[in-house]
Amino acid sequence: MDVVNQMVAQGQFRVLKVPLGFIKILQWFFAIFAFSTCGSYSGMFRMAVECKNRTESNLSIEVEFEYPFRLHQVQFFAPTCKGAAADQFFLVGDYSSSSEFFVTIGVFTFLYCMAALSIYVFFFEKYKENNKGPLIDLGVTAVFAFMWLVSSAAWAKGLSDVKTATNPDKVLTLIPACEEEGNSCREMHDPVMSGLNTSVAFGFINLVLWAGNLWFVFKETGIIAPFMRPPPPQEKAAAPEAYGQQGAYEADPYASNQGGYQPDYNQQVHNQDAEYGQGYVQQGAPTSFSNQM
Repeated sequence: MDVVNQMVAQGQFRVLKVPLGFIKILQWFFAIFAFSTCGSYSGMFRMAVECKNRTESNLSIEVEFEYPFRLHQVQFFAPTCKGAAADQFFLVGDYSSSSEFFVTIGVFTFLYCMAALSIYVFFFEKYKENNKGPLIDLGVTAVFAFMWLVSSAAWAKGLSDVKTATNPDKVLTLIPACEEEGNSCREMHDPVMSGLNTSVAFGFINLVLWAGNLWFVFKETGIIAPFMRPPPPQEKAAAPEAYGQQGAYEADPYASNQGGYQPDYNQQVHNQDAEYGQGYVQQGAPTSFSNQM
């Protein structure tokens, strides 16, 4: 238990928050959804064959099929409407190759994602050492992206053929009694294919995830680093040495409109006093009252 706790303590779980690790978690989940929805499928449809002689009719013919869709091995029994025992019939087609290929890619994707996440968390430094880990990861990612393209397209075509081969109206054409006059054949229940449709959708989602992951793995290789130009250096404004220097504060706009002139009121008062004293001397000081008399 101590060893496990030590490994968890040394693990770099922050890599799971970046696109390189987070996309790997998405790939792991969608791989599970893809192969589970296809590999665990089983379906059934029901038909009815009504003969002229009602006692020979069979109004509930059930046909069951499942993964890997070897339909030529699926058998069912239908009345002949001729008084004889029911005949044995088989569905048409073998679509196991496309479905098994699709499921296999999903399983291998699941296993590789588990291994890659373990390396990202516990051995990320060794992963980036000598650039070997990112290069191997890039190659494997490209292979899985191509495999998801091929397998998803093949399984989409295979699913279309499975739908055609399990269509009750198509299967009724295999019963000779349905071609005779007086007999009535009809479908009672169609197979549910929603799970298989979902598996195809998950397949193409995996394709998008793996194709998009190529860029993030490619960035880890460092191949693009020599071609990236550093940003140009930005010039920093010199800090003023003193508060009174130019640029330390913004000039007063109103002072600039006055041309920089500010009147000196003290000087004006001094000038007025001087002029008044000079005029007083020129007019002469007033004589005494005795002299005037």
